[in-house]
Amino acid sequence: MVSLALALSVTLAALFAPVIAPYDPGTNDFEAVLAPPLTHGHFLGTDELGRDLLSRIIWGARASMQAGVLSTLLGLIVAVPIGLTAGYYRGWWESVAMRLTDTLLAFPFLIIAVGLAAILGPSLVNATLAIGIVQVPKIVRVTRAEALSIREESYVEAAIAAGASDWAILIRHALPNMTSTLIVQATVILPIAIIAESSLSFLGLGVQPPTPSWGVMLTAAQSYMTQMPWLAILPGLAIFVATLSFNLVGDGVRDAFDPKGLR
Repeated sequence: MVSLALALSVTLAALFAPVIAPYDPGTNDFEAVLAPPLTHGHFLGTDELGRDLLSRIIWGARASMQAGVLSTLLGLIVAVPIGLTAGYYRGWWESVAMRLTDTLLAFPFLIIAVGLAAILGPSLVNATLAIGIVQVPKIVRVTRAEALSIREESYVEAAIAAGASDWAILIRHALPNMTSTLIVQATVILPIAIIAESSLSFLGLGVQPPTPSWGVMLTAAQSYMTQMPWLAILPGLAIFVATLSFNLVGDGVRDAFDPKGLR
């Protein structure tokens, strides 16, 4: 429940950043450059350009949540039809889909994301697309496994005997019965996507300055690690809290859908 409260707080901060943030994230206070926390009217201090850190962290949540939610939705939209039809129809389509999936899974997640982001160009939209595409193989495998199980159920056999078409079975029976698994998978993917967005932004392949992002803030903080460590600690802590809370919420959702712990 604590993690759920933290996850909701991050989500609300992203949605209502213009209202919650005490300052505009791009406003410079040149009289308080690199101000420590609780000084000069800035609760968490300022960065090297005199911009309020608290405001930039709040606005950074918007970039992370946008990338996390949209990339997760993109991965589901692309992967679910592939995994669903591969598991239900089997045959050559399953072989082709799963061989491609296994090939993509052989490469590290971040390497593919960096490669795609570099090809598409540095921006939050392209980073979101890259992260969503990289998530597809994992979701395909999960969806296919569920489809293989569901196609053997008695209600599917009854629907076939009643003359239902394949698409009717997939839409009315198979897809609704794997919804809980897909929801759990989405809660697992979301924190991974948040870390991926921060990593791409840190490498200069995601959000571009001066737009606030936790990864961009970490990049700027590298030159001040010894003198002003809070410049790196605070955005790093934001990433840690957001990803941990969503991970634990995902565990709770999994337990809620599967109380016997069979998965």
